[in-house]
Parts: sequence; structure tokens; C-alpha cells
Amino acid sequence: MSAARKLSLSVQYAANATNLPTRAQFRRWVKAALQHDVQITLRIVDEAEGRELNRNFRGKDYATNVLTFVYHDAAPLSGDAVICAPVVEREAREQRKELMAHYAHLTVHAALHLQGYEHDDDDEAAAMEARETAILTKLGYADPYQAVTL
Repeated sequence: MSAARKLSLSVQYAANATNLPTRAQFRRWVKAALQHDVQITLRIVDEAEGRELNRNFRGKDYATNVLTFVYHDAAPLSGDAVICAPVVEREAREQRKELMAHYAHLTVHAALHLQGYEHDDDDEAAAMEARETAILTKLGYADPYQAVTL
């Protein structure tokens, strides 16, 4: 059995959304993804801030669901994750996913990025998706990559 990993988590709510996860939910989701000691600030933003950050740091002029910024890639790892609440809500609705399940997925996704996971090629994407699915299944959520059918 592996040793428990240390987590320092700060959650900043900077969006006007009403259906946001609690700090306890975010903590549970990040902890489930930990393979290393991590210091992370998780910021929940509105569309304007999400768009500005994506434009400034990735050169893409739209708000995306999640951005991860790694500041220190040696133990303890440290970084920020930014989740755009309106994008998450829209995606959950469009993909017919339960909102908290989508937040859980994107939080796990960000935590894995902070720990070195990437999805720049097919092999990396497959490994990251498999890890995300395993974590989310353990948390009681459905496979986030499985299409929802009616």
C-alpha cells in the first residue's frame, strides 16, 4: 500500500455560478488523483477570466474548461488549476453529464496534469484517460469518455 500523499489545497471562487462544488468535494477529487505531494491553488472563474487566461497563456481566444499551470515539477509539486464554471456547465449540459461528475473529471484531469500527465499524442492521451477513468470509477462516477445515450 502506498503512503498517503500530502495535499495543500487552496480554492478560490471567482465566478458567479450557483452550482459549484464545495471545497470538500474539490479536496476529495484532488486527493483521489495524488501520486505525489502537491501544493495547488484551484480557481473557479467566469468566462471572461477564462478567456483572458487562455488567450494570454495558450494564444487561444476562447474560454476553455480547465487550464493547469505547473510552477514546480519536483517534490512537492506546485501549481494552479483554473476551471471555467460557465464552460463546465455548458459542456455537462451538452454532453448530458451530471454537473458534479464533470467537475470531478476536470479536477482530476488538472491534478494529473500537475503531476506530469499529458495528452499531446495518442499514447499519452490513452494513458491519461485510463488513469482518469480509474480514479473517477473509484470515486463512484461513470467513465467520462463513454458517450451518454438516451
